Amino acid sequence: MAYLMTIDAGTGSIRAIIFDTAGRQISVGQQEWSHLSEEGIENSMGFDFRANWKIAQECIQKAIEKAQIKPTQIQAVTASSMREGIILYDKYGREIWGVANVDARASKEVKQLKELSTGIEEKFYAQSGQTFALGALPRLLWVKKNRPAIYEKIDKISMISDWILAKLSGVIATDPSNAGTTGIFSLSKRKWESSQAKIVGIKDDIFPPVYEPSEVIGEVTQKASDQTHLAKGTKVVMGGGDVQLGSAGLGVVKTGESAILGGSFWQQIVNIDANSTLPKDMNIRINPHVISGLSQAEGITFFSGLVMRWFRDVFCQAQKAQALTRGIDTYALLEEMASQIPVGSYGIMPIFSDAMKYGKWYHASPSFLNLSLDSNRCNISSMFRSLEENACIVSAINLENIYQFSGVTSQSLTFGGGASHGKLWSQILADVTGKSIHIPIVKEATALGGAMVAGVGAGIYTSIDEVAKELVVWERTIDPNKENFAQYQEIKERWEEIYKEQLKLVDKRLLESMWKAPGI
Repeated sequence: MAYLMTIDAGTGSIRAIIFDTAGRQISVGQQEWSHLSEEGIENSMGFDFRANWKIAQECIQKAIEKAQIKPTQIQAVTASSMREGIILYDKYGREIWGVANVDARASKEVKQLKELSTGIEEKFYAQSGQTFALGALPRLLWVKKNRPAIYEKIDKISMISDWILAKLSGVIATDPSNAGTTGIFSLSKRKWESSQAKIVGIKDDIFPPVYEPSEVIGEVTQKASDQTHLAKGTKVVMGGGDVQLGSAGLGVVKTGESAILGGSFWQQIVNIDANSTLPKDMNIRINPHVISGLSQAEGITFFSGLVMRWFRDVFCQAQKAQALTRGIDTYALLEEMASQIPVGSYGIMPIFSDAMKYGKWYHASPSFLNLSLDSNRCNISSMFRSLEENACIVSAINLENIYQFSGVTSQSLTFGGGASHGKLWSQILADVTGKSIHIPIVKEATALGGAMVAGVGAGIYTSIDEVAKELVVWERTIDPNKENFAQYQEIKERWEEIYKEQLKLVDKRLLESMWKAPGI
């Protein structure tokens, strides 16, 4: 029996997942990790590559042990990761500096880049689909200014998933889907746009070779074998960004197909042609897909899953205890309760993530508005439902913005990630968007997408798009309620007006933003 491994390096944890060639998950080794701020560096989020490689080793070992298979049965291994996180290397291939995805230390550098010349961010965005806020250019400028000794040693840059593959194979390389989030990358050419680095005064010879996802870049070395228990000589296959691999794992591999990945953040993605003209207002992020010739227009809803966890842990101790007694998940119990609440949650308006405005990205102060002193109308059940409704409303707005600029639309959506386990949440998403919602059996889409590219690299499958259609099987399809859709259209318009007013309070510095992009 042949097996495939994906190593998925997320913001909060890293996992090694083993699949069989039919797409069934066999085992997982998972461990949480932390990305700590550097002392004295505001808004920093460093990546501890030494400690984190040890954690990665343990996860790989644990997955192999749990699977009860021989390491030689694993035909290929690949990796996915949080996007935007970067690792810098010296000429010997040794790591010298790293940051996780939402590191925001380079706020001053973002402003400096925007002031370098008129329209420079718009020009770079037209090539890369990225703004400066979370890209690599301002971070590299920060290193040049604040860590000159490290800057002088920089020989290569890679993404975090690339770093994992480099630790396994000794080969430093990258792929378009993840490297594209640096902002130093051409969407149409799927290659580094090193001229951007030269224009802003950054080294332009530090960019590693670009491989397409599913291409073999090397083999597991003896050293990596000793560290991880993977067999020496196992094929190491180029992976990609978590959302793009997740899209493959949801079967979203053709132009016009759409999906929502509901995790800690929610991503709304629509596949478009790689040569598409980008929106002039820069409000939507555009990334290379793992499928050659395709890009993805992406909206992001901030903290949707994290807000739910916060609400559960702060307000729902009684429900936690009740769920434990019944032997069910707390969220399942909360959904039971929320299903008794009417559409609109008695007018409660959650203020958390704004719709995506990538060119000037910040949020209002977290709050619930329009609460009532009537405990029959304002309670745990109605507030929980309002949060589920709000995540869907923001997603719908982001999708509408993508459809408007791209001209691409669809009558259905694929819904994956942890949020898709929620039966009520899935129905609300259908009702808010007015679209049929397809829920796959395998909801760990990123890991499955990784198994697909590893299998193509091993010669087990012919292509990513073909195997995606084979391995993605639907659990259920949910159709929208037309009456509910009409009500949600009105609620959505009202929420947009209210959110604008809440942003004004942040602009006046009367309240603090939930999050601001560097340079805002």
